[in-house]
Amino acid sequence: MTIRVAVNGYGTIGKRVADAVALQPDMKLVGVAKTRPSFEAGRAAAKGFKLYLSGGGALEPFHTAGIPIAGRIEDLVREVDVVVDAAPEKVGRENAKLYKEAGIRAIFQGGEKPDVAEVSFNALANYEAARGKHTVRVVSCNTTGLSRAASVLTSRWPIEYWQATIVRRAADPAESNRGPINGILPTFQLPSHHGPDVRTIFPQLPIATLAVVVPTTLMHVHVNHVQFTTPPRDAAEMLAGFRGTPRFRIFAPWEGVDGTPQVMEFARDRGVGHQDMMENVLWENGVRLDGQNAYFFQAIHQESIVVPENIDAIRAMFDLAPDAAHSIAITDRTLGIPAP
Repeated sequence: MTIRVAVNGYGTIGKRVADAVALQPDMKLVGVAKTRPSFEAGRAAAKGFKLYLSGGGALEPFHTAGIPIAGRIEDLVREVDVVVDAAPEKVGRENAKLYKEAGIRAIFQGGEKPDVAEVSFNALANYEAARGKHTVRVVSCNTTGLSRAASVLTSRWPIEYWQATIVRRAADPAESNRGPINGILPTFQLPSHHGPDVRTIFPQLPIATLAVVVPTTLMHVHVNHVQFTTPPRDAAEMLAGFRGTPRFRIFAPWEGVDGTPQVMEFARDRGVGHQDMMENVLWENGVRLDGQNAYFFQAIHQESIVVPENIDAIRAMFDLAPDAAHSIAITDRTLGIPAP
């Protein structure tokens, strides 16, 4: 079975998801939709992706730019089985009406509220929950990172309490309209929304989160304190759990990766996707165990971490793989993410 896929919204996430869909053996990218012309729209056309007009966009600017348009989003949704909505935050909820009327399945991103879909999704944590669903929400980058870590920890050691402080990037690299800032900005939603969002995946997880925004565009960093009821034997056992799980990259001290600049330089050298880092990043010397208390850092590349999750969500919705492990293996192999 080959699933016909549309991507509505061709920005930071949409263009990456479209490329990922095009690589899958059981999916076909039918087209992508964008509101206005840009270099990204030009790149889509250069790649041979059919481009459709979305939202209230006008045809004339595309014609002026010399970018061919195959039709409108209403035409595209009639040709597909599922649409990945990568529109700006809150726009996906409006687009949901169109998808429902067209009778197709839809995947939304973490910028939408959980009730936009039947289930919130993370491949390592709750793949089975999305099986056969018509609407799925792939949780945000930070929630994806925390949920992946939770899938490792909760499956091995009972957790009494988890406190995560999220050091957030101020903007994505291309978002010049959002910066620069010269300061550290506390997020005055206390606790932050990330903890409740993680509980849409792990309803019973006792996690609380805080967030601050800092002047960087590279990645987010999570500062985690986990108190276990029954702890691991040592930090090495914790590291083995992460290291043996897909979509984690553990850096050793000898690799000289002091922080996010070197992580992204590693990603550029590796050349996966858009020179992305789709894995949770941890450091061997950034994991400590003190009795029942564990401390660890992890870095999250906000531009790409949800890309493989969108692919696995499609596979779950259409029952294309026997389980999460099979889907993750296919996705990661096609995207160039190393297996554990």
